[in-house]
Amino acid sequence: MTTRDRQRNDRPHEVVFLLSDQVKLLDVSGPAEVFTEANRHGADYRLRYTSPDGRAVTTSVGTAVHVDSDAFGVERADTTIVPGGDHLVRRPIEPSLTDAAVHLAAVSGRVASVCTGAFVLAGAGLLDGRRATTHWRHTAVLATSFPRIDVQADAIFVADGAVFSSAGVSAGMDLALALVEADHDAHVARAVARELVLYLQRPGGQSQFSAPLRVPVPQQPALRAAVDAVVNDPGADHTVDSLAATAGVTARHLRRQFAAEIGLAPSRFVERMRLERARALLNDGYNVTEAARLSGFHSPENFRRAFTKEYGIAPSRHQRQFRTSRRDGHR
Repeated sequence: MTTRDRQRNDRPHEVVFLLSDQVKLLDVSGPAEVFTEANRHGADYRLRYTSPDGRAVTTSVGTAVHVDSDAFGVERADTTIVPGGDHLVRRPIEPSLTDAAVHLAAVSGRVASVCTGAFVLAGAGLLDGRRATTHWRHTAVLATSFPRIDVQADAIFVADGAVFSSAGVSAGMDLALALVEADHDAHVARAVARELVLYLQRPGGQSQFSAPLRVPVPQQPALRAAVDAVVNDPGADHTVDSLAATAGVTARHLRRQFAAEIGLAPSRFVERMRLERARALLNDGYNVTEAARLSGFHSPENFRRAFTKEYGIAPSRHQRQFRTSRRDGHR
C-alpha cells in the first residue's frame, strides 16, 4: 500500500524522528517544520520523537528535546527520520542507536537520514548496496568506512527505493519537501516552499557549497614546485610542458606524479584551481567576464560551460546565491 493510499484511509501519516544526544537541532526542526507546514495545506502528518532509551536528549545547541517514547516501543511508522550530529562521525556509534534504526526501518514504510544521520543508517547496514549521500565534508569518510555504499558526493539528497539520505542540515528540508511532494502533489509542495521560502528544487549540487579544493602537500619536490605555481597564480598560462619545465622534469614524469599524489591530471588540476579562483571572485562581486579573465579562462563562454559542469549551477546564478559583498565602485 502506497503512502497516498494509506492517507486516503484517513489515517495520519506517522513521522518518527530517532534522536540521540548532541543531535543537530536544525536536522530535526527543519524537516519537522516542512511536515507541519504541509499540514496547513491539506496533509496529515503526525510527528513523534523517540530515542533509544526513551530519555530526553540534549541537542547541539544545548536545548533539551523531550521524546514521546523509546524507539523500540514504536510498532508502526510511515516515515522514519534519522537526524545527524557531529558526534556520529567523530566516534563509534552506540549499538543501541543502530539497533533502534534497524527496528524503526523494519516497522516503517520508508526511512531517511539527514546529514550525518547517514552514518547511523550505514552502521545499521541499511545503506549496504544502495546509493546515499551525507554532508560534503564527510562523504569521503562515509565511502571509506562503508565501501558497500555507493556514495553520491555531490547530491543534495538521494532516493534509493524506500531509503533516503540528504546532505548537510538544510538539505534535510529539501528532502522533506520532496517527500511531501511524493505523498501529495507539486501543488502542496509548492505551497510549503513558498511559505518557508525554500527552493522547490534546489539548483546545483553540494560542490557549490564546499570549501576550496584541499591540495595535499606533495612529497616530491618537483611536483611541489608545479603545484605551487598553479596555486599561487591559477590564471597564468599553465600547460603540462610549462609546468614540467618549472618542475625540472619531463611532461610524462610530471603526469605520473600528479596521478600518484594528487589523483588528477595536470590539466584537470589547473582547471579546478581556476574554477575555485573564479568562484571566489564571483563571491567578491566580480562579474562573470571579469572572473573568467582573471582566473585564466580564454572566454566567458568556456568559463560558463566549465563552471556549470563542475558545480551544477551557472556562475551568474551561483553569484546571486552566494555573493557576500560588492567591490567598491561596482554596482
